[in-house]
Amino acid sequence: MKKQNFVYGIRAVIEAIHAGESINKVFVQKGLRGDLFRELEPLLKKNNIGFSFVPVTKLNRLAQGNHQGVIADVSPISFHVFEELVDKVCAEKENPLFLLLDRVSDVRNFGAIIRTAECTGVDGIVVLSSGSAPVTADTVKTSAGAVFKIPIAKVIHMKDAVYYLQASGVEVVAATEKTSQTLYDLDLKKSLAIVMGAEDKGISPALLKIVDHLAQIPMAGDIASLNVSVACAVFLYEAVRQRRI
Repeated sequence: MKKQNFVYGIRAVIEAIHAGESINKVFVQKGLRGDLFRELEPLLKKNNIGFSFVPVTKLNRLAQGNHQGVIADVSPISFHVFEELVDKVCAEKENPLFLLLDRVSDVRNFGAIIRTAECTGVDGIVVLSSGSAPVTADTVKTSAGAVFKIPIAKVIHMKDAVYYLQASGVEVVAATEKTSQTLYDLDLKKSLAIVMGAEDKGISPALLKIVDHLAQIPMAGDIASLNVSVACAVFLYEAVRQRRI
């Protein structure tokens, strides 16, 4: 049974996975056992779908009917295959612009970023399949519907995405305060991917080591950082400014 953005029941969730539905997360009742669950668990792991064990009271709040101990939160959008997206955009556009979100976890920040990305002509957004904000009703609302207009791809490892982009002729810039170079020092007109980091920890150190450039936003006040969605807008609109010259 499917209602709104939830799929209820073990067999229904299994079929949703086989059908290629984009699933944000699966909630499993604590202590659940049985043959069907033994079929579901490896399927979740194989497809890198996050799941957590929760009290039955939580499932009862989410479901109106018989949930059989399993509820899947299904994304309202379909995600693109990362490599296919990059290949298509790079073949069709001379200087594409991609946006990589490394563990951005707040759905409203995610929605605001998607809205700005669509307004600035970003050709594709890349997020992690685990540990990133899901596409929820709040994401859709905050994005003002832009989530349905811009391609979004999931990857298991962001390092692999960076390497693939670099091999495709795309330079990768990380937005970080751990550099003296500012975004205004860089040429953002070329084929480019901008990496934005998590709200609390920023971009992972492993990513900072492999990108082509590090760049910061100059800060004049006492507060050391901007909200990630605001910082993302600053970077994207500098790219827009340079590309209009």
